[in-house]
Amino acid sequence: MDYKKLSELLFPNVDKTPQYFEELYPQRNVPKGACVTRIGPSPTGFIHLGNLYNAIIGERLAHQSGGIIFLRIEDTDSKREVKGAVRTIIKSMNHFGIHFDEGATLKKHDNNGIYAPYKQSDRKEIYQTFAKLLVSMGYAYPCFCTQDELARLHEIQQRVEDNFGYYERYAIWRDRPIEDVEDMLAKGEPYVLRFRSVGDINNYVYVKDGIRGELRLHENYQDFVLLKSDGIPTYHFAHVVDDHLMRTTHVIRGEEWLATLPIHVQLFDTLGWERPLYCHTPQLMKIDEDTGKKRKLSKRQDPELALTYYVSQGYIPDAVWVYLLTVLNSNFEEWFTANADKSYLDFPFSLDKMNKSGALLDIPKFNDISKEIISKLSVEDIYDGIAQWSRKYNRKFYKVFTSNPEYSKKVIGIGRSGDKPRKDIESWKQASKFLSFYFDDTFKRKDDFPVNAQGSDKDIILTKYLETLDFNDSQEEWFNKVRAIAEELNYALQPKKYKKNPELYNGSIVDVSNVIRVALTGRQNSPDIYEISQAMGETMVRDRISECIELSSS
Repeated sequence: MDYKKLSELLFPNVDKTPQYFEELYPQRNVPKGACVTRIGPSPTGFIHLGNLYNAIIGERLAHQSGGIIFLRIEDTDSKREVKGAVRTIIKSMNHFGIHFDEGATLKKHDNNGIYAPYKQSDRKEIYQTFAKLLVSMGYAYPCFCTQDELARLHEIQQRVEDNFGYYERYAIWRDRPIEDVEDMLAKGEPYVLRFRSVGDINNYVYVKDGIRGELRLHENYQDFVLLKSDGIPTYHFAHVVDDHLMRTTHVIRGEEWLATLPIHVQLFDTLGWERPLYCHTPQLMKIDEDTGKKRKLSKRQDPELALTYYVSQGYIPDAVWVYLLTVLNSNFEEWFTANADKSYLDFPFSLDKMNKSGALLDIPKFNDISKEIISKLSVEDIYDGIAQWSRKYNRKFYKVFTSNPEYSKKVIGIGRSGDKPRKDIESWKQASKFLSFYFDDTFKRKDDFPVNAQGSDKDIILTKYLETLDFNDSQEEWFNKVRAIAEELNYALQPKKYKKNPELYNGSIVDVSNVIRVALTGRQNSPDIYEISQAMGETMVRDRISECIELSSS
């Protein structure tokens, strides 16, 4: 076979050489040992936590080493592309603090960086140039098999219990004479371009993985597709060409790609290119509520897989980062606790500390981390966060919350002074629910009054409370009056006494306090009643308590 002639026959309009692109995209001018990483999402409209998970690894490796992270849009499958998906990808990554040094931008054909274009759909000429090279080397050939012919091959393999695929004697176009190719081309028959593998199923290839160490994998023996019938490359071919020319040093991707790793290293080796360090991350898992066992996160079953979930819930990006770093590096949690005065970005991230097995997504733990992060924010930052979130997702709350910023900041600040601030806000959505009782327009009573203080006792407690209420009292004076009401109505001043001898008392002072609490907040759990009252003001406090008494008598 005259492979040079075949390459000209298949690619008559490709006039650039591989050397042209090697010079167009030179080696990067980065410090020795610097990492060049990328994320290469497909514009399918769904950007998920796994994308961010891998992007954080890439960002940390690049920026900690003085390297570069770039965004490449892998849009060679036009059937799956969703309009506006690229915008969603870029905005989502920006929202969560992944800022690319170069790559695709929001403008359709705009690029940021000299290794452009960064959308694979704009790089067809590059792929065809290297496809032509492989044909001229004898490592690629056209395959004119129809779907029916491929189905018949599959049936034969099934019948004789052979491995499925297109290889060896089943690769019926592998060694066809050039005249057959010319004849099919003259007829206008469609074809795909396949890689001519010289691999053997009985051989192994050894690959160093940045997370899993040295891997021993079966060598690829399949003649896989390089270019589809429309001339567009498959992922296997496109990402190898792109990662070489964009000078990627580390490829961060999910473990689902391990099965095709032999294909990718075979391409790198055949083309004489240095392999990047592949780093296959463990899949995100969760505990299934029905079985109690670990399972993969599912797009259909688990809303928390989508990044839009964290945005719509109002989780702050810092909390997502800190949680994912906790999952990613086994020593991060200890470091973060010991370095409370430092940013999580100061943490020395390492591939060596990554888990090789499934990474468990623990939402309760994430919520605890989020509460911790928010508890350290200033009142102004919390106010701004809630306002920005509610403006888009809860207009009713936004209206009342922002109508009196001074009042809203005052209620946010309750219990947040001192060395141990309250940790009761986990997200802006939850905060809007938590703070709703401070505003008459969003106030609802959610909890019942204490069982030991319902009916007439409740009204007597509230009536006496109103009679003694004085907004000039100190907190100690206020509490002494509550104690006096409890003692007068035979409620134990010490809860332990009531628990020991419940028949001697109507309840404990906790019941008395919670009657007042429910009347003011609608809940049996809330910040300090005295501080709440001082923030609400006398008019609101008296109105709410009076309303409770009136409702009982009506």
